[in-house]
Amino acid sequence: MTTWTRRAVLGAGALGALSACSSDGSPTPAPGPTGSASSASSASPTPTGTVPWAQLRRSVQGALARPQDAAYDQVRLLQNPRYDGQRPLAVLSVASAQDVATGLRFAQDHDLPVAVRSGGHSYPGWSGGGSPRALVIDCRPLHDVRLDGQTATIGAGATLAPVYDTIGGAGRAIAGGSCATVGIGGLTLGGGVGVLTRAMGLTCDAVTAMTVVTADGTVRTASADEEPDLYWALRGGGGGHLGVVTSFDLVTVAAPTVSTVYLEWPFSAAADVIAAWMDWAPGADDRLWSTLKALGGGTHPGGPTLLLSGTWTGPTSAFDGQLAGLLDHVPAPSVRSTNTRSYQAQMAAFAGSGARESFGATSHVAYDALDAAGIHDLLDQVQAAQSSGLKEAGISIDALGGKVRDLAPGDTAFVHREALATVQYTATFPPGTGTSADAYVRGFRAAMVPHWGEHAYVNYADPTISDYQAAYFGANADRLAQARATYDPDGFFTQPQDF
Repeated sequence: MTTWTRRAVLGAGALGALSACSSDGSPTPAPGPTGSASSASSASPTPTGTVPWAQLRRSVQGALARPQDAAYDQVRLLQNPRYDGQRPLAVLSVASAQDVATGLRFAQDHDLPVAVRSGGHSYPGWSGGGSPRALVIDCRPLHDVRLDGQTATIGAGATLAPVYDTIGGAGRAIAGGSCATVGIGGLTLGGGVGVLTRAMGLTCDAVTAMTVVTADGTVRTASADEEPDLYWALRGGGGGHLGVVTSFDLVTVAAPTVSTVYLEWPFSAAADVIAAWMDWAPGADDRLWSTLKALGGGTHPGGPTLLLSGTWTGPTSAFDGQLAGLLDHVPAPSVRSTNTRSYQAQMAAFAGSGARESFGATSHVAYDALDAAGIHDLLDQVQAAQSSGLKEAGISIDALGGKVRDLAPGDTAFVHREALATVQYTATFPPGTGTSADAYVRGFRAAMVPHWGEHAYVNYADPTISDYQAAYFGANADRLAQARATYDPDGFFTQPQDF
């Protein structure tokens, strides 16, 4: 009989709608000299004896990369270069849900920690498998995107750029993030906010079913009719707690024409613009979404800047009238640019280059508009970026409301349905450690706690948030804990911020 142990530490996978991480992951150096590819199949010592890696390699359809293998130094990398020092025990690039089940059983048989990865965007680097050194279950090869009528079936490792291209090419659409390299798995499990959130809802709101491998190695379907508690928990509860999702069924909508706007103001106008934006953006027409960013640092030598990016899915002729709700109440922007594209073309334009860049980040979820004191504290923190030595640092405030509020806070595990906005504090930094970036973003968050409380977004995980269950899940934390007791009663999945 297989003996199941409790030594797994599950990485959060691609937990961000944007690529950012906020912890160096405390990587551990790889053991021993580099050998030939064939030596990767040999057993390696662990606290419980030797691990027969050759057995795992023979038992899966996917590929197993050990430190001696040529592929290892590529497949072990996350999106954030600050975690390039992480060296997992091995990376299992799975080819199916059955490979996932085999990998989990192998890890438990041999007392191995496990980290799970979809897109590799975990803020704290938990999907890297570096601390503790772990077997990485890498779902990135599960990237097929199929459309059957109005339903898209998407592998958990599919990244957003090909997802949007395939679905958009068929005249359909889903709502999600704008970063090209984010995996659909992590994005969706935490809720999924992005540039069409107000018009279409969260990404998880479109999910009708999931294939998930639970801690007992069972491949399950989670839907409203099958495993409904698991289905509820996996729509907003975050990755790394209840199992490994390998695919999603999402209902699509007819692809809209998407108009965009880019506005920029001198920083001297920031107080007026922030106040007006917070009164306007979360309650604007559902088809209008926007983000307001205040950024400083080395890439802004003339001082911080304030900018807005927005999307509109209504009639093009009505776009200017919608923007008037803000622009009639603020100084004229120094830069204004608009365009209109198809959904497919617009999402490709948002994607950018997907280049890897080191940074740290944390978050808030804002339920209240800022008063004058709150705006003053925010602007002080942005101004401090000028002397921080960071490349670029500041804040992004992304409007919620719209279709997000069509569901109640308890209808899915994503609890922040009534919030005004999600907030990201980010800092990119030159080569070196992330200490200064982490200090900046966490200091910024601390300065805003008196105004926005402790609420945070699970997809922007921060290991220094102490009462993270309340911050991420609020009143839904108890039901999530009940789901955990049902589907992982022995606590196999032990992600650092668990429920």
